[in-house]
Amino acid sequence: MTPKATLTRRQLVCGSACALATAALPLPLRAAEAPTFGAIDLDWVDTSRKRPVPSRLYMPAEAAATRRVPLLVFSHGIGGSRRGYSYLGQHMASHGVASLHLQHVGSDRSLWTGNVFSLVSRLQGAAADSEAVARARDLHFALDTLLAGSTPDSMASRIDASRIVAAGHSYGANTTLLVAGARVERDGQHLNLRDERVRAAIAISAPPFYGESELRRILGAVTLPSLHVTATEDVIRIPGYYSGAQDRLDVFDAVGSSRKWLAVFEGGSHSMFTDRSGTGGLTLNPQVKAATQALSLAFLHAVFDGDSAALADWPQRHAPILARFSAPAA
Repeated sequence: MTPKATLTRRQLVCGSACALATAALPLPLRAAEAPTFGAIDLDWVDTSRKRPVPSRLYMPAEAAATRRVPLLVFSHGIGGSRRGYSYLGQHMASHGVASLHLQHVGSDRSLWTGNVFSLVSRLQGAAADSEAVARARDLHFALDTLLAGSTPDSMASRIDASRIVAAGHSYGANTTLLVAGARVERDGQHLNLRDERVRAAIAISAPPFYGESELRRILGAVTLPSLHVTATEDVIRIPGYYSGAQDRLDVFDAVGSSRKWLAVFEGGSHSMFTDRSGTGGLTLNPQVKAATQALSLAFLHAVFDGDSAALADWPQRHAPILARFSAPAA
């Protein structure tokens, strides 16, 4: 079925040199690692829901050739936007993986504007069941639209639809787990938000599902290969909501997949995994970002290419900043 959408496009960065992209990278790159990717803003609208789904697509430059590339679809945390987590999208695209970053208009950066006295109310509305469902449907719509070729440059011909991974941070990690198979029950019925095109999941700083205490009942149905990333000080504190670092570990334990990995960094903070450069420590922050880049890419190679060498080597390479690393039994 052809998605119902309206579309405009703004070309941001392109070409093999990508001088603008280099300037925007939060982490230094050696000359041999100069990024070779393009970035495009896509102003999609799902007309069936009357809901905008703004997105940013980071595309490997070599994807212009005949080889199809994997796709990572990223969902931001509460109050974020499609411009966020650029350190991850740029790294992926620079290493041959397309990265589509969604913006969820009901829980995006607009929450931080307006009367400060109504902020808690706005945040509570963003965390409502209806928005959680809408976020998952944003991802469905974005995949429909991209893979149907509804982009100015026929991106569908460059994407390998058999190698799609959903990823997200915080609230976006919940979105990721929903499309990966999490089963939430409301009014006696299960919400089926699974997207069969998603073959793996990356959950960064995943909070427990709102109002749910039996995580195994919800997450046991997530049987895809999954990567979980957090830190010992990964504590969520926003007006009206608190989630301790142990919650991230409980989510990992509850996931039903036999192929799941967990990386826990020592120290840090919840917002360290965003594009903010100082949170979690001025020294630790860039180290964790670089380690998360490498780990995410290694996970994709292991899941999609059957090459586990980089993933097996990763814990030793980053041991000084790791508190814990768990991998499936061989």
